[in-house]
Amino acid sequence: MTQPPGPLRPDQQQEIVRQIGAALTASVPPGWRQLRVEYRAAGRHVEADLLVTGPDGRPHVAQPPPEAVRLLGVLRSGMYQPGFGTWLGAILVFEPGQAPDVDFVRPDLEPPFRQQPPPIGFQDELRFFPRADEHVPGWLREKAGLTPPAPGDGEVRTPRIYDGLDASGRPLIRRQPLLPAEIERVLAYLDAAPVILASRSNGPDAFAPDREDAVPMNFRTDGVWAWPGAVAYYLREHGVPPDPDLVAHIRARRFTAPAEVPEAAKDLALTAITGEQPQTTV
Repeated sequence: MTQPPGPLRPDQQQEIVRQIGAALTASVPPGWRQLRVEYRAAGRHVEADLLVTGPDGRPHVAQPPPEAVRLLGVLRSGMYQPGFGTWLGAILVFEPGQAPDVDFVRPDLEPPFRQQPPPIGFQDELRFFPRADEHVPGWLREKAGLTPPAPGDGEVRTPRIYDGLDASGRPLIRRQPLLPAEIERVLAYLDAAPVILASRSNGPDAFAPDREDAVPMNFRTDGVWAWPGAVAYYLREHGVPPDPDLVAHIRARRFTAPAEVPEAAKDLALTAITGEQPQTTV
């Protein structure tokens, strides 16, 4: 495989999903209540898991048929967007008489691989599905063994606190957890950078709505990233890992935050947070 195939139209994507369902149905005994297939890939590294809920309502693991795995690969390739890449993970759920429930992991997020792919897998991913540099997330760059890009002049990044909301409005997290040995080091970095904006009050906890005055309303910066106090709070209180790109940045800095940040960098960080240009004096 040297280049991605042409894009699939939405109706073609739906047809492939239907074919995947048919392949799964043909591989299991009749009377099933639900078929749940999870697919993860990076380059040539492919993982597929099938969970079958039988007539007794009990789920059990089964081997996904090769045809379903092949079709999932076709679907992934056909959903490639030039410059943006394609998804690395998907979950498809089939129930009798119901439309399939399909969830594609965003291309900037790493799926929970059962076995971590080798660096060549992530290198192949970028070769098979080329991405513009700004659309290569830090975790993918790191695992492919690529050199982190130098930040552009006048650019300060801000992290995503979580990865969207579910139907009930609760936060979704689709990130690899931090290594246990890294948690305290990441927290130390997040807490050590200079504060550039602070409030005397605290905000509500999105993961525990009963905590209405818990999340620190402050912002810190290391001159390249600017993050709210919620990032450290959610990691400490709920084990929510920070934005993968921010984690990759902290690792690249060997978990050592700067004690001081130039005023010009602080101004840029404030602009990134508030959207307001700093006032200048003459």
